[in-house]
Amino acid sequence: MVEETLSSSPALPSGIWVAGRRMLTVGLVLIIVASAFEMLAVAAMMPATARDLGGLAWYGWAFSAFMLANMVAATVAGPEADRRGVAAPFIVGTLLFVSGLLVAGLAPTMPLLIVGRIVQGLGSGVIGAVVYIIVGRGYEADARPRMLAIISTAWVVPGMVGPGLAGIITEHAGWRWVFLGLIPLPLAAALMALPSLQRLTPAQRPFDANDHLRRSAEIRMALVLAAGAALMIGGLGQLIAAPVMGVSLVVPGVIITTFALRRVLPPGTLRAAPGLPAVIAAMGLLNLSFFGVDAFVPLTLTAVRGLSVVTAGLALTAATLTWTAGAWMQERLARRHPPGSIATAGLLVMLIGISATTATIAPIIPPLLSIATWGIAGCGIGLAYSALSLAMLQNAAQGREGRASSALQIAGQLGIALGAGIGGVIIGSGEQGETVEAGRIALHFILMAIVAGFALLTAHRIRASDGRR
Repeated sequence: MVEETLSSSPALPSGIWVAGRRMLTVGLVLIIVASAFEMLAVAAMMPATARDLGGLAWYGWAFSAFMLANMVAATVAGPEADRRGVAAPFIVGTLLFVSGLLVAGLAPTMPLLIVGRIVQGLGSGVIGAVVYIIVGRGYEADARPRMLAIISTAWVVPGMVGPGLAGIITEHAGWRWVFLGLIPLPLAAALMALPSLQRLTPAQRPFDANDHLRRSAEIRMALVLAAGAALMIGGLGQLIAAPVMGVSLVVPGVIITTFALRRVLPPGTLRAAPGLPAVIAAMGLLNLSFFGVDAFVPLTLTAVRGLSVVTAGLALTAATLTWTAGAWMQERLARRHPPGSIATAGLLVMLIGISATTATIAPIIPPLLSIATWGIAGCGIGLAYSALSLAMLQNAAQGREGRASSALQIAGQLGIALGAGIGGVIIGSGEQGETVEAGRIALHFILMAIVAGFALLTAHRIRASDGRR
C-alpha cells in the first residue's frame, strides 16, 4: 500500500508550519473552528429562533436532524476519501456545510430551518471524518500529535466564546446572522487547504468486491438506523395530537432502530453485557442524558426564568470549560484508577449537575445558579466521556480498535439525537402549542436524570471488565 502523504517529497521540510504545509494547517484549524462554533452556538440562539418562526414542536429536531445526518455522512466519507482522495470529499463537505448555513439563515419557517440543519449535518459529518484522514496522510508521524493537539484546541475557543457571542449576535443583529455570518470562514478554509489537498493522491490499495460489499452494507445500516430513529422521534411527537399515527410511526421506528443497532454495535450492547458492550451502551446513555438537557438549558433560562440570551449562553460556556477540566482530571486519575471507575465517578457528578439544574427551574431558586449547576454537569461528562473512550480501547479486541471506535461514535451520536428529539416532543407538545411550560421542561430534565442513573448502573458493568483484554 502506498500511503497518501505530503511528506513523501524530500524537498518539503518537517513540521506543521513550514511553507508547503502552513496554509493546510490554517485551513484545517479554520474549518474546525467554524464547525465547532456552529454546533455550540445553535443551542444559544434557538430560543430566539423558535420565538421568531414559531413551531416549538420542531425545536428538538434542530439538534436531532443535524446529528442523524452527521452520523450517515461520517459513515460514507471515510471510504470515499480512501477511494478518491481527500480533496473531493473535503470540498463537498464544505459546500454542504455552507449551503446548510445559507438555507437555515434564510429559512422562513421552522421545517425549512430543519432542512438547513440536515444539510449542515451532512457537511459537518464529511468534514469531521476527512480531517483526521488528512492529518494522518498530510503530515509526518512526528508532526501528527502536535496537529491533533491544535485541532483539539480549536474546539476550546468556540466553547468559551461561542454561546456568548451567539447571544450577542442574536440580540443585536438577529439569529439569522449566527448562520449567515459564519459562511465566509469555511469558504476561506477550503480555499487555503485545497492546493495542498490536491497534491494528496488516493490510497493505492485496490478495493476488491468484499470491500465494496462491506462498505455498502455499513452505509445501508447507517441509513436504516437514521431512518428508524427519525420515525421513532416523529412518532413520539404525534402520540398526543394523533395517537394512531404516533403509534404507527413509533412501533416500526423502534423495530428498525433495534434491528440496525444489533448490526452496527457489538453483540450484547443493548443489554449492556460486561466489557466493550457496556462501554458502548454507557456512551449512548451518557450522551442522551447530557445533551438531552444541554439543548434546552438556554430555552429554560430565557423562556421560563427570564434571562437574556447572552446570560443564558454563559451556562453552556461554563459546561464547556468544566468539560475540558474534567477531561484533564481524567488524564491524571487514569494513572491510579481504571477507566470504569472514573466513568462511574463522572456519571455521578453529571447526575448531580442535571438534578441541580432541574431544581433551578423553580421560581424560588436564583436563575443565575444554573450557570454553576450546569458547570457541574459539564465536569461530570468531561470525566466520563474521556474515561469511556479509554475503556473502549482497553476492551476492544486486538486489531479491531477501529470498529470499536466507530461503534462508540454511532452510539454517542444516536444518543444526542434521541435526547434532543425526546426533549422536543415533551417540551413542544404542551396545550398552549407555542408556550414553553416549566412543568414540561422539569419533566424532561427528570427523565434525563433517570437516564443518567441507568448510565451509572451500566458503568458498574464496565468496572468488572477493566484491565481484561
